[in-house]
Amino acid sequence: MNTTAIYAPGFADPVNDAQQVFRATLEALARPTIGQHVRAAVQPPAPLSATAAALVLALCDEQTPLWLDDALRQNSDVEAWIRFHTGARLVDDASEALFCVASSPSTVPPIDDLAQGSDEEPHLSATVIIDASDAKPIGSFLVDGPGVNGQISWDGRGLPASDFLETWTANTRRYPRGVDLILADVDQVTGLPRTTALTSNVQKEMS
Repeated sequence: MNTTAIYAPGFADPVNDAQQVFRATLEALARPTIGQHVRAAVQPPAPLSATAAALVLALCDEQTPLWLDDALRQNSDVEAWIRFHTGARLVDDASEALFCVASSPSTVPPIDDLAQGSDEEPHLSATVIIDASDAKPIGSFLVDGPGVNGQISWDGRGLPASDFLETWTANTRRYPRGVDLILADVDQVTGLPRTTALTSNVQKEMS
């Protein structure tokens, strides 16, 4: 175990940096698919990316059940770093987590299996943080819903590619229950809340 990596500082300015990342995340969820700049000057153990790590630092604490994908858990330093800086409780079952961290779009757990919250307590649903730093566009979507200015096009960069549109449509229909996504890029975050509807722009163009 690399104790140097574990005890490396989190945010350089813990209060201001955490507030900046938190505000950027709220803005990203309020303005779906529009990237918001974050200051992610942290150095977590690989393969946890700096932006994903900054989100974990800003959003998680000792009350937070947190799930990590296999690639992240293979390096015990990642888990130790998160525990040291946040106190978050790591869970083995993604369905028990309030936050899930995926090191790539391909490792996102099945959304249908995650915590959905309830009509009375929708805030008890899961939020998935996806490392999108090396992701590619997966298609052409039309985006609609609260916070979207009219109807905009989006390439879906950072989303899981396999059958995602059908899965996401089912997720939005569960509102106020449902899962939210935060895509962590190199220096920005992009939100896809459960209230945002996606449709295939390819089908629209062909019709």
